Amino acid sequence: MDILRIEHLCKTYGSGENEVKALDDVSFTVPKGQFLSIIGSSGSGKSTLLHIIGGIDKPTSGKVFMNDQDVYANDEEQLAIFRRRQVGLIYQFYNLIPVLNVKENITLPVLMDGRKINEKRLNELLDTLSLKGRENHLPNELSGGQQQRVSIGRALINEPAVVLADEPTGNLDSKNSHEIIDLLKQSSRQFGQTLIVITHDEEIAMQADRIITLNDGKIAGDNLLRK
Repeated sequence: MDILRIEHLCKTYGSGENEVKALDDVSFTVPKGQFLSIIGSSGSGKSTLLHIIGGIDKPTSGKVFMNDQDVYANDEEQLAIFRRRQVGLIYQFYNLIPVLNVKENITLPVLMDGRKINEKRLNELLDTLSLKGRENHLPNELSGGQQQRVSIGRALINEPAVVLADEPTGNLDSKNSHEIIDLLKQSSRQFGQTLIVITHDEEIAMQADRIITLNDGKIAGDNLLRK
């Protein structure tokens, strides 16, 4: 079953002589539970694609379907709900709220959604992410690897269908990078989520089930490494 379907996606910035095609007729599907890496040089359209999949940046043309629902048929309020409930976003720069502790940062999407915190789910994540005992620590009291674990917890707390990670290990050393990717793979299996990771790191990309290569806004390669 395909969790994600991308159809003829185009994204253009500017106009006339200043027009830039960030994405040019991109189409592919992603089965539920797959770990997909998207690679390509800077300016190839990777982050643009991730932001459009995540409901952050609207396409110029084309469609994004998640769970067979047309993402951009939604109005702005529905899009905000989609982002909170269906998508977990992880960035290179952890984007934690400095005045909130670990627990508060992780549960922020739930509180913004006006829902009650699932304490069982929270405790599972704290265990999985090795953050037990640090619930009351502020971000500046944590290492870079721990901060990225908090951002992963925040992305997973709402049990999203798809987890999108944009260079999640870009600010980490080799040891922490491997640990973060292992955690993402583990949580993907444990919670049945589809994982899409943008990376410049070939070693990380090769851990995925599949690699899509972008070049100048087009798909230059689509390789299945394992089923």
